[in-house]
Amino acid sequence: MSPVDPRLVRFGRTTRRFLAAAVGLGLASAALVVAQAALLAHAVASAFLRGATLAALRPTILWLLAVILARAAVALAAEVAAHGSAARVKSDLRLALVRRALELGPGFLEGERTGELAAAAVQGVEALDAYYARYLPQLVLAVVAPVAILAWIFPHDRLSALILLATLPLVPIFMALIGRLAEDRTRARWATLAAMAAHFLDVLQGLPTLRIFGRGRAQAGAIREITGRFRDETMTTLRIVFLSALVLELIATIGTAVVAVAIGLRLLDGRVAFEAGLAVLVLTPEVYLPLRRAGVQFHASTEGVAAASRIFAVLDAPAAGVGGALAVPDLSRATIRFEDVALERHERIGEGLAGVSFELRSGERVALVGPSGAGKSTVAALLLRFVSPTAGRITVGAGDGAAPVDLAGIDPAKWRRHIAWVPQRPHLFPGTIADNIRLGEPDASDEAVREAARLAGALGFVDRLPRGFDTRVGEGGARLSAGQRSRIALARALVRPAPLLVLDEPTANLDPERQEAVREALAALPRTRTVLLIAHRPAMAALADRVVALDGGRVVGGAGGLDEAAAPAAEEVPA
Repeated sequence: MSPVDPRLVRFGRTTRRFLAAAVGLGLASAALVVAQAALLAHAVASAFLRGATLAALRPTILWLLAVILARAAVALAAEVAAHGSAARVKSDLRLALVRRALELGPGFLEGERTGELAAAAVQGVEALDAYYARYLPQLVLAVVAPVAILAWIFPHDRLSALILLATLPLVPIFMALIGRLAEDRTRARWATLAAMAAHFLDVLQGLPTLRIFGRGRAQAGAIREITGRFRDETMTTLRIVFLSALVLELIATIGTAVVAVAIGLRLLDGRVAFEAGLAVLVLTPEVYLPLRRAGVQFHASTEGVAAASRIFAVLDAPAAGVGGALAVPDLSRATIRFEDVALERHERIGEGLAGVSFELRSGERVALVGPSGAGKSTVAALLLRFVSPTAGRITVGAGDGAAPVDLAGIDPAKWRRHIAWVPQRPHLFPGTIADNIRLGEPDASDEAVREAARLAGALGFVDRLPRGFDTRVGEGGARLSAGQRSRIALARALVRPAPLLVLDEPTANLDPERQEAVREALAALPRTRTVLLIAHRPAMAALADRVVALDGGRVVGGAGGLDEAAAPAAEEVPA
């Protein structure tokens, strides 16, 4: 493991400003250490060798107290700056992770272990506090302080300076050797912690199902095994930390002892002055101290660095189809065409496509139907730019006679601003029901939120709640049924003034009465809004102007415009 992770140092201007301040504070601290040792040696020599009185020593003692207070002030300033910088960097890193996850979209996250990412974003980032607030400042001090102290010692006692120069490099050498071993153990420990977090989250999310099938107790053995492995990895890491502390203390003790013996022998024959020798002896432990503390803080920061590596892997993950600067056509008048689009089976999205061609005209309600695994959700993922086709292309024609635009040339973020999407498993966030609906349109008025809820069939149950739209829900829509969560997610999409709606089975968790209400709401949408509806039920497919049937990643009917001759009537396509 490198002493300094360049990615963590480069992350944010806050870190660079803090490192510059740390260098200045380190120089000030080293100067104060030298001044303290010189003043202390002068006071002792004056009192015991020259018989100075307390009154005569008063100025020296006052200066010594002032230096001690100044050292405390510098240490406090360094501590405040370190923790302030660490807090800002941790916040920036979490925000960057969330933004990147949103950019990559569900196509990326569905293939990730959510528990591992959550552990990296919470415990892992929190562990970086030791890196920024402790290790980096101590590393700067370990470089600055010994050099400054040796620069003072060399003209006063060259032999002691040479002894320190000979023994001092042993500290970073042994730190590097032990650090290599510590890196492997720390990464193994973090991998175990990530696996444990992922397993715990999976068990908690699936606990109702496990209880139903009587498999709840069976998970106790798996959890016991993972926690036992984590305990063993932790104890192994602690043994390495204690070994490191022992080695560093031993080197510092031997170095200090050699310097003390050399000064004592030379004091006997008068080759070194008592005051200079005492000052050098007081400063000798201060030469080793910053390096010893840096070694201790290195082990404390390794968990955060290991977690940061996982976070940077997400930040460096390539986005699906980084588009260019082409303008987004007016989707209220545009026609979207899939032209021989193919996509290999995607580990995160699911089934692939093989030469799919169909078009989605402005104002149409097009239903995608077919058996599970036919590629319906893959079409939606391609349209949402979560993945890019491996062959063929998707074009967007403005309908004004201009040449159609390749969707790959449009920036994904700009493209998604014109789309409202309801996934198969919509997610609700902690907050009020109104807040969750306003995720679709943050500036939506109360009337717009209420109208969207009415269209989605959610108004009835929301009005029956004690606090109505101000009712708070938990993570994932806790305290709400699956049908209620689906209706709120649909209201979130309907409140968004987007010309293109992508709805992945929006009525899957609704009873027949609520399904009919949603069908009526979708039928009442203005023709300026185009709807791509993934449907598994004939009732929803009947709502569409045209049905496109998929099977095995291919269009088998209803392509519209590209394969009209082979397209059966909508009512003849099985849903």
